[in-house]
Amino acid sequence: MKKLFSIGIRTIIVLLLSVSFSLSQEKEGAPAQPVDNPNYVIGPEDVLYIQVWKEEALTRTVPVRSDGMISLPLINEVQASGLTPPQLRESLTEKFKQFVDNPTVTVVVMEANSFKVFVSGQVTNPGVYRLRAETTLLQIISLAGDFTNEANPKKIVIIRREDGKDKRLEVNYWEIIDGVNPGSNFVLRSGDTVFVPLRFK
Repeated sequence: MKKLFSIGIRTIIVLLLSVSFSLSQEKEGAPAQPVDNPNYVIGPEDVLYIQVWKEEALTRTVPVRSDGMISLPLINEVQASGLTPPQLRESLTEKFKQFVDNPTVTVVVMEANSFKVFVSGQVTNPGVYRLRAETTLLQIISLAGDFTNEANPKKIVIIRREDGKDKRLEVNYWEIIDGVNPGSNFVLRSGDTVFVPLRFK
């Protein structure tokens, strides 16, 4: 009876994660949606809408280049990568003050293309996922449709690039669910690969 109760709790947690998180993430290839998250960190390939109130000539949609810069009238090249929308808005406001009296600037991330996580192995929907909000390991597993019947959730591997080298983090999914090792429910970083191995390998 206790075992059945534990399985039921696990199932409820997984379903809740899946429902709540599918609304804020999307798989590669899906139509991109504007990002309503002030803490989102802008990166290369993102598309930004920059509006300067009452200055139509300065208002436009621009891509973030691979070097992290955007190009705008009057102020030319501006660093966007690594900043949140509010931080970029403050930066642009200061730069436009040289040309516009009391500029009111709005920054909207129209397409979040830079923050990608790769999910492979024994999940229902492996692939590349664009993340628009802080995402943990449990949440990305739910987003990927949960495990296949052949999966080994006890030996999930997160491959993370740090200082030019691949770092491997091995995680036991059930220890996170059961509260034995909640600290291993890592918040994912852009470029992380989550690999779910076969049960008998």
